[in-house]
Amino acid sequence: MVDTDKKPAEFVEALAKGIAILEAFDAANPEMTLSEVARRVGLTPAAARRSLMTLETLGYIGRRDKRFHLRPKLIALGSGFYFTARIDEVLEGDLRALVDRFGDASSVSTLDGEHVIYVAHVSIQRARRAAAVPGARYPAYATSMGRILLAGQTDEKIDAYLKSYEPKKLTSKTCTNAKALRAEIMVARRDGYATTVDQLDYGITALAVPIRDADGTTVAALNTSGYTGMVTPDQLVKERLPALQEAASHIAHQLTRYPTLRSVLGG
Repeated sequence: MVDTDKKPAEFVEALAKGIAILEAFDAANPEMTLSEVARRVGLTPAAARRSLMTLETLGYIGRRDKRFHLRPKLIALGSGFYFTARIDEVLEGDLRALVDRFGDASSVSTLDGEHVIYVAHVSIQRARRAAAVPGARYPAYATSMGRILLAGQTDEKIDAYLKSYEPKKLTSKTCTNAKALRAEIMVARRDGYATTVDQLDYGITALAVPIRDADGTTVAALNTSGYTGMVTPDQLVKERLPALQEAASHIAHQLTRYPTLRSVLGG
């Protein structure tokens, strides 16, 4: 839920509760009972029930026996963002060009609180790994894009992030030490790129660069990734960094023509 201190006078609590319920469903929780929803969102069963009944009536949530699940109508909300922000015109062309040239996968994401949220993704990979579909959210500390996005923040915001968020081991190689993470973020700021190996999931080696607006503010990140064991961070930097930086520059230039996308990327 939203921090109470940051709520404007016009804040609609009931709407916030409904959105929190929608966000509570994920790959680990595709179906939940009323009590499970209430516990996961931090609501009373009565409050959760009212929101669930409203969302079910609107067609965003379905029910099988006593277990609730999301319904396809939610896709329409995401497609509205996709088309108004012109994702296909501004981002996907550069991603496809990178994948056509290097194979593997390429994505654009932006910072969403303590996570990165994927805005666009193109891939030729078929292996079962952490999903990188648009809308997927992952801890910023465990991704190359998250680290380069954090590198674009002020020192104060980086310190606040590391102080407030408790990293978890997602693999045996995931870095969870605040001091070490800060050092990695500072290296990314210095170098202008970030690399990770098996931080989010086994088998993912990635390289990310910032996408900056005309003022030099980092508004998004662009990455390229491959299979650990088939590609190393040094190889990604040597073989793909110039092309990745060129694509990021092209996307940044495109943002001046699409103010809606610039606005949503910049928060």
